[in-house]
Amino acid sequence: MSKFTFIETKILDLYIIEPTVYGDTRGFFMETYNQQAFHDQGLTMTFVQDNHSKSAHGVLRGLHYQAPYPQGKLVRVTQGEVYDVAVDLRQASPTYGQWVGVFLSEQNKTMFYVPEGFAHGFLVVSETAEFVYKCTNFYAPGNESGILWNDSTLNISWPLDLLHHGADSVRLSEKDALLPPLR
Repeated sequence: MSKFTFIETKILDLYIIEPTVYGDTRGFFMETYNQQAFHDQGLTMTFVQDNHSKSAHGVLRGLHYQAPYPQGKLVRVTQGEVYDVAVDLRQASPTYGQWVGVFLSEQNKTMFYVPEGFAHGFLVVSETAEFVYKCTNFYAPGNESGILWNDSTLNISWPLDLLHHGADSVRLSEKDALLPPLR
């Protein structure tokens, strides 16, 4: 039995990943990364940094990317639930400017592989959420950039109806509130 189910999305190289979860009355066990299984799928990235954040209800982090030191990310939620979004920013891609969103939660244990060349962000729809991710490149603060979360050209369908007060519940950092649109 495979340890992971790799689900291709409408955007090449962007995967939703479902781990095999072994559970009983004591709890559960799952692998969150296995180099051989990922390589067999053609995902031959090397991870160099792990990050962990905790956010409150309505926090929206993103849409972030780094240039010229792009980061691929393998993301998952260990507590709570988020709506996670990746936007294709690869200039030569036929899906440039398109996005995919997926719910990640401690219950579904789904993971999302966001390759280099994408902007990434998430919205916390539970009371709190802990977000854990592996990166293919180190954080480079002088090279971080982003796109405004509600850019009308992207038209991302954020699940604002799941927030206590709809769009009024979105909580952004000062930096994220000042991000430019895509174009």
